[in-house]
Amino acid sequence: MKETDLIIIGAGPGGYRAAEYAAKQGLKVTIFEDGEVGGTCLNVGCIPTKTYVHSASFAEARERMAQVVSQLRSGVEGILSHPNITLVREKAVFGKTPLLLEGLGEAPIIIATGSETKWLPIKGLDDPRVVDSTGLLNLETLPKRLAIIGAGVIGMEFASVFHRFGSEVTVIEYLKECLPALDSDIAKRLRKYLEKLGITFKMKTAVENIADIDADVILMATGRKPRTEGLGLETIGITLAPNGAIPVDDNFQLPLPSERAGGEASVYAIGDVNGKQMLAHAAEMQAVHVVNHILGKKDHIRFDIMPAAIFTTPEAACVGPTEDQLKEQGIPYECKKSFWRANGKALAMNETEGMLKLFITPLSEGQGGGFILGAHAYGAHSADIIQEVSVLMCKNTTIDELRDMVHIHPTLSEILFTAVES
Repeated sequence: MKETDLIIIGAGPGGYRAAEYAAKQGLKVTIFEDGEVGGTCLNVGCIPTKTYVHSASFAEARERMAQVVSQLRSGVEGILSHPNITLVREKAVFGKTPLLLEGLGEAPIIIATGSETKWLPIKGLDDPRVVDSTGLLNLETLPKRLAIIGAGVIGMEFASVFHRFGSEVTVIEYLKECLPALDSDIAKRLRKYLEKLGITFKMKTAVENIADIDADVILMATGRKPRTEGLGLETIGITLAPNGAIPVDDNFQLPLPSERAGGEASVYAIGDVNGKQMLAHAAEMQAVHVVNHILGKKDHIRFDIMPAAIFTTPEAACVGPTEDQLKEQGIPYECKKSFWRANGKALAMNETEGMLKLFITPLSEGQGGGFILGAHAYGAHSADIIQEVSVLMCKNTTIDELRDMVHIHPTLSEILFTAVES
């Protein structure tokens, strides 16, 4: 076997971060990638989408997207040029790829193959008007009428962007509310605001036939599924979970049958492919934890505290459970609210639409309490505010301690401070 301390399959956010971190720790890394480095996020996902969000027109967005993606991809190529990293531009398959056959049981293996579009089995899906997010980003002309099936993160972001570019946008959603991971009160307020801007929402509506949709382009935005096809996982005795994800333990390690796995094999799965938290930043932190686990190093990464953002206009963000989830789980809580319209910076920016909900453990006189359980918000730069909440949660900060922290005036971060003042 070649001198390899770690084998990685996939060069997306999880894969290249694992390679970079491991190489800096002195490990010899071999990473396989049969597509463009950077994965879905960089090439056809979060980076291109955010380029669209921050562009004034469709034409400008297309031009800037190509420039930004190319620049960032070059950056990843640079990371993977580290002398301790060997990039192999081919697909790796268990039971077939020589290095995997030789390495199983000798070098740890990290699977980081990401995810792909989850297509619903709808009649007429072969209609040429139907595209996924990659197809929508590759459009050369702005559609006059855009129909979006699904009001999750992908659907809502594209609805907001293409409406701003000038498309007539209709969003069709089977559930009663958009963005199910977001607090229902926040999600409803955001949807109502987007409706006022001119986006049409058809909630509690199932699409049975694509032919029934009157639009020039139809975006399938019904989520993503782990990319595992063709990996040869069956050769090492792995059965996928019901959602198609690779099952892993708390260290993101696969439960390999010893008689099938080549003795003391250590195989891990990180990022979207394990289905735990389908976010690029989750994949990166899982990568760091796995390399630490391989090296026998302890860390204190809180995977139970995972902030997320939706880059609509205005944007939304969250960390921790929704109010409905707290009620369903019988967790005692108090809710603190704050509004963008009462914030000086928001008024100056003409960004007065927004609301923050902060959930804390109940305050009892002389008994303590006031620990942050989570926060959900929509409004300009809400992702930045929720990131602050996430940091506070990681340090088990109480709202009494938060009240003693100075916040710059005038800033939007004062929205969080206002929520705990009373």
